[in-house]
Amino acid sequence: MLADRQIIAPDEAAQIIKALEEIGAEIEEGRFPYDIGFEDIHMNIEKRLTEKLGPLGGKLHTARSRNDQVALDLHLYLKEEIGLIDHHLLQLQETLIKLAESFAGVIVPGYTHLQRAQPVLLAHHLLTYFWMLQRDRERLAGALQRTDLMPLGAGALAGTGFPIERSQVADKLGFKMLYENSIDAVSDRDYIIEFLSFAAMLMMHLSRLCEELVLWSSAEFGFIEIDDAYTTGSSMMPQKKNPDVAELIRGKTGRVYGSLMAMLTVMKGLPLAYNKDMQEDKEGLFDTVDTLKALLPLLAEMLQTISVDRNRLADAVDDDYLCATDLADYLVRQGAAFRDAHHAVGEMIAFCRQEKKRLRELDPNTRGRFHPALANDISALLDPAKVVEARTSRGGTAPSAVREQLVRARKLLK
Repeated sequence: MLADRQIIAPDEAAQIIKALEEIGAEIEEGRFPYDIGFEDIHMNIEKRLTEKLGPLGGKLHTARSRNDQVALDLHLYLKEEIGLIDHHLLQLQETLIKLAESFAGVIVPGYTHLQRAQPVLLAHHLLTYFWMLQRDRERLAGALQRTDLMPLGAGALAGTGFPIERSQVADKLGFKMLYENSIDAVSDRDYIIEFLSFAAMLMMHLSRLCEELVLWSSAEFGFIEIDDAYTTGSSMMPQKKNPDVAELIRGKTGRVYGSLMAMLTVMKGLPLAYNKDMQEDKEGLFDTVDTLKALLPLLAEMLQTISVDRNRLADAVDDDYLCATDLADYLVRQGAAFRDAHHAVGEMIAFCRQEKKRLRELDPNTRGRFHPALANDISALLDPAKVVEARTSRGGTAPSAVREQLVRARKLLK
């Protein structure tokens, strides 16, 4: 660009480019002579260039500042890493879809307040995390848009007096947009904060998933078993099978939250334009990227190993209190107001608890004391499979609705 704009001679540009390619090879091969006395990567490369070309090497820095160079480096780095992280997220989504398909027909208790609420398909439950990840990927795509801005040419903060062509450089480097304000270009770290915000929300979702894996693999639930490769034993208790990988992923959430809060705190009081405080943007960002790239493939691999105890799940959903909502809905269809229906079924369940009986153990006359329509044959309403099949609305847990949901999920991934 400098040569095209006649800021340096074409032959000078050719010599600089050739020398930079040689330096690039030295870096790739581990032969580059770094010297901490030259402060950073840019000064080290310029020093090496000057060793190769003499004073001509100093022309590399024409119309540039380390402020816009450092900003450029971060934009280039994060653009590449966002692509890799999105790929890992897509693979995790594919894993969830495959799991959902493999557990077709398996019913689990659905919970609110960690209390059994209504029966749902396990596939439906797993797909919840698919849609969480889909929103995460959409947020990541938005962060990529704000990362895909080229700051080079902003100089230290005021631009340059040389007649540069920034759009030419942006095209060469693969940027879709330019910063339109030179001060903004060197002082903006919004895209890093936005990425860390995405990462924090993603980790919150993954932590919720891992929390359920921990709960469901406990003896108290016993719904699933995680493969030995992703668990550890105890140094004292021979019987232990600890879900360490799930716990570590859950624990990493606080680490990522910390990086977001640190970055927000660094930026909150900075006057324009560049301040050395901004050097603190690196560690939290690099650590968060490394954390996500390490745990996302690991989580996908672990999920593929999970086995389900279908007998234990069948026992768990063989709790006809889970069908209470359907009984209330049945009374509504018989002409009762929902509040009255809710009250009648609630009183019947309270009676059952007091008598230590299940709903199906009540005779018709006893049921009829709570509402006349309950004296009818309600056995189908106490079948968890029938309850699940009734939820056919879009987004519901009926097998037909879940099949439609899977079609939409797979279409999104394509």
